[in-house]
Amino acid sequence: MTSVASVLAAVPASVLPASIPSPPASVWYLGPFPLRAYALAILAGIVAAVLITRRRWVERGGAADDVLEIAFWAVPFGIVGGRVYHVLSSPDAYFGPGGDPWRAVAIWEGGLGIWGAVALGAVGAWIGCRRQGVRLAPFADALAPGLLVAQAVGRLGNWFNQELFGGPTTLPWGLQIDDAHLPAGYDPGTLFHPTFLYELLWNLAAAAVLVVLDRRLRLGHGRVFWLYVVLYTAGRLWIELLRIDPAETIGPFRLNVWTSIIVGLGALVAFVVVGRRHPGRETTLLLDPPAPQEHEESSPTTDR
Repeated sequence: MTSVASVLAAVPASVLPASIPSPPASVWYLGPFPLRAYALAILAGIVAAVLITRRRWVERGGAADDVLEIAFWAVPFGIVGGRVYHVLSSPDAYFGPGGDPWRAVAIWEGGLGIWGAVALGAVGAWIGCRRQGVRLAPFADALAPGLLVAQAVGRLGNWFNQELFGGPTTLPWGLQIDDAHLPAGYDPGTLFHPTFLYELLWNLAAAAVLVVLDRRLRLGHGRVFWLYVVLYTAGRLWIELLRIDPAETIGPFRLNVWTSIIVGLGALVAFVVVGRRHPGRETTLLLDPPAPQEHEESSPTTDR
């Protein structure tokens, strides 16, 4: 954590703001209906991912309508999976002393774990791909950059909710937190690492890397997706070490740190193994490609 902070401190202060303010509100009302910034950020991320994936899927030879049909299954599965992982990895707020079990379903208050979202979202995507008759691996490759963009946009919800920030800092881009959201033991006016911004920028940069490498190396058979996991977990690892919000710990590290290490190493192995077995891209996106038709040669005839 100290080394990460020292690297960040090397950025010239003259080009940076004195601090980053937090939004004064995270909920607006249209009559009796609440509009929550967290939900809007998630929805905006989903729209961005669908649009990016649609373009990439068409470029790979797929049908544009496939993306919406698959998203119909993947998105709700991903939201449920993300919420389940969040509750399991931070159970005290719901099942601990003074917790409220009913809040476990209050997804509008914030709280989605990316690992659960990806895992259960993949199940939904598999169902959607089967129904559309296309292969999951190339679809995952088309999705990967858009998924990173969606995660980047979704982090804006944490900014509005003034949550999941890092430890205190004197860096010129420290995040302001109002007294209502200030963690216990910190004085008013303390600035904190804006981990939402770190992850937002990391994800956008990783998405650009995926697009460039995919175009130059023509990656296929799920390798773009596995590379997405490698890049995301690498960033999540050091960002997670900065965070101070309550979380389950195993030994010296938070659960998400261990998850990043294990999942990231597994994805790296998968990237290498798949690359050796299946270099290049798929020749077809279909689960059951049509069999080649045999054409009988006929001798030319001449009318007289």
